[in-house]
Amino acid sequence: VQLQASGGGLVQAGGPLRLSCAASANIFSIYAMDWYRQAPGKLRDLVARITTDGSANYADSVEGRFTISRDSAKNTVYLQMNDLKPEDTAVYYCAADLRGPVLYWGQGTQVTVSS
Repeated sequence: VQLQASGGGLVQAGGPLRLSCAASANIFSIYAMDWYRQAPGKLRDLVARITTDGSANYADSVEGRFTISRDSAKNTVYLQMNDLKPEDTAVYYCAADLRGPVLYWGQGTQVTVSS
């Protein structure tokens, strides 16, 4: 599976941004699609996950502000980010979980939130 993330950029605090992750495979054949983020000097953390049955889970830090969704016709997963905060600044990565030993990663997209 190849993943192409896009949509990052510079935004003011309180503003919205939408990230996209286009997959080379039918996303319904993928057990789960994830968004992770990694801030400088920190570990890569799971932000949101959506599974084949449509269930979504979020990190506590983004619950209520971020929404993960998918478009099966486009084989694309989105991360709608609202009310962005400076602490959301990070490189965001999408990943595909095929229930195997590894995740498949896309390239990162930088999100910078200015205060």
